[in-house]
Amino acid sequence: MNNNPHLSSKRILSGMRVTGKLHLGHYHGVLKNWVELQHQYQCFFFAADIHALTTHFAHPKEIKSNLREMLIDWLSCGVDPNAAVLFVQSHIPETAELHLLLSMITPLGWLERVPSYKDQQENLKDKDLSTYGFLGYPLLQSADILLYKAQMVPIGEDQLSHIEITREIARRFNYLYGEQGKKIILPEPQALLTKTAKLSGLDGRKMSKSYHNTIGLREDPDSITKKIRTMPTDPARIKRSDAGDPEKCPVWPLHKVYGDDNLKSWVQKGCTTAGIGCIECKQALIDNVVKETKPILEKSKEFENNSDTINNILKNGEEKAREVAQKTINEVKQVMGLI
Repeated sequence: MNNNPHLSSKRILSGMRVTGKLHLGHYHGVLKNWVELQHQYQCFFFAADIHALTTHFAHPKEIKSNLREMLIDWLSCGVDPNAAVLFVQSHIPETAELHLLLSMITPLGWLERVPSYKDQQENLKDKDLSTYGFLGYPLLQSADILLYKAQMVPIGEDQLSHIEITREIARRFNYLYGEQGKKIILPEPQALLTKTAKLSGLDGRKMSKSYHNTIGLREDPDSITKKIRTMPTDPARIKRSDAGDPEKCPVWPLHKVYGDDNLKSWVQKGCTTAGIGCIECKQALIDNVVKETKPILEKSKEFENNSDTINNILKNGEEKAREVAQKTINEVKQVMGLI
């Protein structure tokens, strides 16, 4: 664990669904934040492989290979196992045990009203989501958080409902088993809102694998160049001499993330006056994206053919996570009259 004397005593818990190789949206939305937080707080970061089963239970073989690829990306981006505890969700049996025990006190209506429940059923019509596991997804998230008594959970605003249900479950548990709330057994976590907005993809929509508009963290420069050069631009710029509007071009949102003030001013002026062409504009973005991904790609070589290193990192993280998890589950079982 991190031995930094200036480290806060507050504990942070955050996880990521196992989806395979990550893209720039994951980096700017989550991983950059993790790298910063790991030097400020006691951080527990986990690979949510059980969560992946809620929507991919019919394809379990993909999860194992996806897990390895995701962990390589974490490590290549600077997530440090010497600064944070890294572990796999399913390797901590206390997670499932707490999920079961909390299900005894969680009203069905609380789960049904979580916005993502109906939203995902609507958006993922090709999958069978009429399962208890999918309905109980928010409760499993709550078990993840409460098991480690995390004081803060870094999330985006669209995930606030998941923190709120966790707080309600903790409050209900403490009322039932903590002398009507006088004894706090499971602390209520606070949301730590992330400042990074969603990253736009190659077509201007949110960067997402489902939209096929991503740039991978370990994508080679030639592939990045090809993808960006073929991005759509302002339809008004038919000829090189036509003026354009950056706000109507999918390249511009990426410049706002990757460019400094001078570059953004150059793009704005050059586009609106036809002083620069789309090829020049895109090349500036290519240069900045390749500059960011190059060290990630290089560092990944250390891990791609080194399963022993990854296994040792996870083993050490599992030991530290289970030490905390076992203490919590024993407290919970004791107050519930099970031991």
